[in-house]
Amino acid sequence: MLRKDKPTEVKKLSELIKKYRAVGIVSMKAMPAKQLQSIRKDLKGKGIIRVAKNNMIARALDAVDKPNIDKLKEKLEGPCALLLTNENAFRLARYLDKMKIPTAAKKGDIPSKDIVITKGPTEHPPGPAISTLQKVGLKTSVVDGKINIMEDKVVCKAGQEITEDMVNVFSLLKMEPMEIGLDIISVWEDGTVYDKDILTIDEEEYLNKITTACQQAFNLSMNIGYPTKQNIELIIQKSFIEAKSLSLEAGILDKSIIGELLAKAVAEAKALEEGLPKEEKPKETREKNSEDKKTSESQKEPEEKKEEDTEKKVEEDKKTKNK
Repeated sequence: MLRKDKPTEVKKLSELIKKYRAVGIVSMKAMPAKQLQSIRKDLKGKGIIRVAKNNMIARALDAVDKPNIDKLKEKLEGPCALLLTNENAFRLARYLDKMKIPTAAKKGDIPSKDIVITKGPTEHPPGPAISTLQKVGLKTSVVDGKINIMEDKVVCKAGQEITEDMVNVFSLLKMEPMEIGLDIISVWEDGTVYDKDILTIDEEEYLNKITTACQQAFNLSMNIGYPTKQNIELIIQKSFIEAKSLSLEAGILDKSIIGELLAKAVAEAKALEEGLPKEEKPKETREKNSEDKKTSESQKEPEEKKEEDTEKKVEEDKKTKNK
């Protein structure tokens, strides 16, 4: 671009920045022209990508009167472009992430995510391949004549440069660990600048956090007795159980628990009676036992006398017969 055309280009960029509600800085590093055209086509109706030199983007940002928009200048590192849209920044970031396609790694590439090689069998027989795999720290064994990777391993962390040994391993295992696509660095929206680590959300993890937060909020509302539409039924059940336990413990008469109160009283009386020593049984019980004993003895005396008379008569009959 000619020097005389630069002010015109800066003005066009600043007008675009004013027009759209969200302004993003995206990395153009290792972006093939063919892939860029495809992304532009897919973004039609959602936003536009404007490629320019970093100093021109910075000047255009300075020319725009939007709160905190100048903070995007700090994110201009390496080959960059402007992403302008009226879409929600988080929704757009998720859309662009899904548009990325896998590709083979090259020496010097820097992945945005950890590259993990999982355990399991390979299609390679023992030989030089074992040495290649072990150079990146993989533990191997031979199973059924094939090399087997014994455990998962992160061979390259996010932000770490890929080495030649890593490239050889990825090629051997037919892995495409890199991704081609627009890599969002930061997005300005309604006065707030969101960096990549905030915009890139793990949806499953996010849903798990929401579920945990809901459960904790529900438990808290139950513990402090704060009624809501979701917990009112359980709060009433809990209150009824606690009130019933209190009335049973205090012996408060109520038609809803009278049966349980009587059963409790009977059980307590029985336990008290069984716990008393024999010599300390109530006076009424001792008197009753004495009367029962006398009655038994008085009934026994006539029976014994009757038996003696019978035996005496038998003896007399024997003597008479002998005479």
